Amino acid sequence: MALGVMSLLGFYLVDSIFVARLGTAPLAAQSFTFPLAFLVIGVQVGIGIAIAALISRAIGAGQQDQANRLGALVLTGGGLMLGALVLLLWLIQTPAFSLIGASEAIRELIRPYWAIQVLAMWVGGVLYFGYSLFRAHGNTRFPGLMMVLTSLLNLMLDPLLIFGVGDWDGFGLPGAALASLLAFTIGLGILVLALRGKGWVQRHGMLVQMRVSAWPFAQIAGPAMISQLMPPLAAMVATALVARAGDQAVAAWGMASRLESFSIVLVLGMTMALPPWLGRCYGGSDWETVRRLMRVAAAMVIGWQVLLGLAMALLAAPLAGLLVETAPVQSYLTVLIRWLPPSYGLLGVCMLVVSASNALGWPMRAMLISFLRLFLCYLPLLWLGYQLGDFGGLALGAAFGNLLAGVMAWGFYQQALASEGQGEVWQHRR
Repeated sequence: MALGVMSLLGFYLVDSIFVARLGTAPLAAQSFTFPLAFLVIGVQVGIGIAIAALISRAIGAGQQDQANRLGALVLTGGGLMLGALVLLLWLIQTPAFSLIGASEAIRELIRPYWAIQVLAMWVGGVLYFGYSLFRAHGNTRFPGLMMVLTSLLNLMLDPLLIFGVGDWDGFGLPGAALASLLAFTIGLGILVLALRGKGWVQRHGMLVQMRVSAWPFAQIAGPAMISQLMPPLAAMVATALVARAGDQAVAAWGMASRLESFSIVLVLGMTMALPPWLGRCYGGSDWETVRRLMRVAAAMVIGWQVLLGLAMALLAAPLAGLLVETAPVQSYLTVLIRWLPPSYGLLGVCMLVVSASNALGWPMRAMLISFLRLFLCYLPLLWLGYQLGDFGGLALGAAFGNLLAGVMAWGFYQQALASEGQGEVWQHRR
């Protein structure tokens, strides 16, 4: 899953690197769309968490027919929910992008790109639901390979559709969205073929299953989606704050966001691979395995991210020069790379705890941790850093926010685990 996620995030990073070659304005235009794109990703990840949790619990309890009916239900319902959301984002694009600081000239660049991108996000979301179905059944190999395949397709299509070939000049910025759409569409076609004959999507009895599973699904998906929707909201606030420093700062911030996602690929892989495993442990009340899994995961994340973060901080200037060509954007990006990556270790711990909490029957705790991470730790320190030290202070404030969030999340996890232990003792005494 880590390799697959790395490929998928490389997908988006490659988009930004190619778009950066078009100039600062197109890169800034693309960067302004990231908060709304994260909104869609938040909904799809929330639904994906619910898919993996409910189906893995059903499998762990030996209820395979119920798991198959849930597969059909979540693919259909998730596709409809995501379709409604991307349609809404298309309709409200002008006030939304104005609110986060995009000028009229930048909005003109965004409009044709966004028209294709919202459709690409919907196709990509349905594809993600299919990946969640495979993961719930214990198959992480196929989703990982598919992520690699779609990333390679995007890599091949991006330069062709953005810059053209021969006498044809390509589509420019909209070409990046078109490349994504085509890659996701091909991936969805392969997914449909892969699901045939497995029996994991059983339409018979789906309406009855909807009545039975609607409340358990809402109990997991609701808080999970709210948890996932808070980061895009925080990203909008952060982008609006960065926009005070100008379009070049926004372009650097957008590139840093892509680089951040690529840097925490191990964390993201674990947040996808661990929940089905934890869900089965939850179904069997195997809390000792939960403890071991979480200890190993946290140690791996902290060790890897700290080493990677320090290496990136030391190579900040040449790395920024490799990613963007414009000197002012390079300067802003260098500051961000120098301070943010070393803090991703504890940020990763926070993300692991949120993911695990949804799988272990603590969705409200996951939502609370997400809220506190963003609105108690991250945004206040981001704002304070900007007030005290302009753009450099903003980067330092964001880093300290990540560190504080990790410590806070692990404390909540330990508290919840202690409560479960007391419950086990009480059940034993009964």
